[in-house]
Amino acid sequence: MSYAEFEKIECSMMILVNKVEGNLYSCEMTLQSRRPVYGTTYTTPLLNFRDKNFNFTYQEFDRIEWQQNQFTTNLTAMLAYYCYLIIGHDQDSFQRLGGTPFFQQCEEIVNTCQSASMEGTEQTGWRAFESNRNRYALINNLLDDAFKKYRNFYYDYHRLGLDEMSSNLKNARARIAEGMPILKETYRSRPATYVVNTFLDAKADELVDIFSKGTDKEKKDVYDMLMDIDATRQNTYERIIATD
Repeated sequence: MSYAEFEKIECSMMILVNKVEGNLYSCEMTLQSRRPVYGTTYTTPLLNFRDKNFNFTYQEFDRIEWQQNQFTTNLTAMLAYYCYLIIGHDQDSFQRLGGTPFFQQCEEIVNTCQSASMEGTEQTGWRAFESNRNRYALINNLLDDAFKKYRNFYYDYHRLGLDEMSSNLKNARARIAEGMPILKETYRSRPATYVVNTFLDAKADELVDIFSKGTDKEKKDVYDMLMDIDATRQNTYERIIATD
């Protein structure tokens, strides 16, 4: 797939090196991606993601070269995984389930890395049962049929909600509010669901901006739902119902 200049995805990646032992780098990575909202100058965050186990071996002048379906280095694999993750989320926001082929590429990378020979800490993040919040868990959620409702909501949120706000703010906000129970339903059916956390990591402040200007019912309903599934951000969500 090729992209025109105006279609290129705005994103950033920051790698914080915590420790170096020989050629082994123990790092944290913060990833952000955004896409424009139709009819405005606003860009909405799609990902605001932190990987605390971004670990890899590297020697000066090592080539960072991606080869599909073949493991070269863990650094290359992680960079490829997150590139496909960015594209998948971007496509899901423009087309229903449009990110599926890119998420499938992420899954292939996970499968390849699970069987690859790596240093001990490099394996962290790829394994199936080590955590419900790692690279494996996230892509497993995104490709699970049980989460299709969530991914359809993700599309509705962007195309039928945000992209319509410049022409009809009240209707667009109401559409987003109508879809919010899907987040609660997804969380309650599987409380360890990683995709709900990643959505709220990116969208918490945006949801406050949208619904702090909503009707009293919208404010209460959305606030109650968010507190039910993400009470750790209470101070943030209380801005929805705060009075001027």
